Amino acid sequence: MKLMTKTLAAAGLALAGVAAVAPATAQVQGNFATANVSRAIIGTTALQTAYQQVNTTYSAQIEQRRTKQQQLSTLLQPFDQNGNNQLDEAELPAVQSSPNFTQIQTLEGEVAAITNQVNNARMFAVEQILAQYPAALQEVAAADQIQIVFQPDAIQFGVEGADITPKITAALNTKVPSVGIVPPAEYRPSRNGAQIFQEIQQLLLTAQLIQQQQAAQQQQPATQQPQGR
Repeated sequence: MKLMTKTLAAAGLALAGVAAVAPATAQVQGNFATANVSRAIIGTTALQTAYQQVNTTYSAQIEQRRTKQQQLSTLLQPFDQNGNNQLDEAELPAVQSSPNFTQIQTLEGEVAAITNQVNNARMFAVEQILAQYPAALQEVAAADQIQIVFQPDAIQFGVEGADITPKITAALNTKVPSVGIVPPAEYRPSRNGAQIFQEIQQLLLTAQLIQQQQAAQQQQPATQQPQGR
């Protein structure tokens, strides 16, 4: 849980650093700009706080999921013949004919149910911020006299300061200082909200992998320089 919180904060800082090539007050050149919805949301104080609250509120469920996932991994490990930590299509028949197949199915269902519960809380938070994104975008675009805003992956070249994502994050911080994390019983995520949530999760995963790689590199002993004779 602490790792997820640290990763979210680190991802926000890292993405903000990448985006903030020019000062936040710089005027965008021309009538176009770029902005990334997921990066704008992930940088908000509301989302970072919400993720921390989810980790606390659903700590029992998260721990229960971890335990059940370990049990599931133990049952599936003997079938992982190639040792790639996942079951390939050729390995599935052996699982299905196993005496433990019913238990495996039960654990998979329980892990999925807990994951959905926790992720719904996070998506609920994301969608509350996402609902204010159009207004924040319009506010920034009007202030900088921007007529067209593109997704960054649609642009091959942009002038310095064309990315207004940090400005949108700042506007969102004003419009959505906090969000709830307990969705109502009838809550169903929208398709757009679920997509943005998945993009945010991917950004977090990427940031986590980078952190792990950096930590591994720091733990490696420094290469000794050969001594001259």
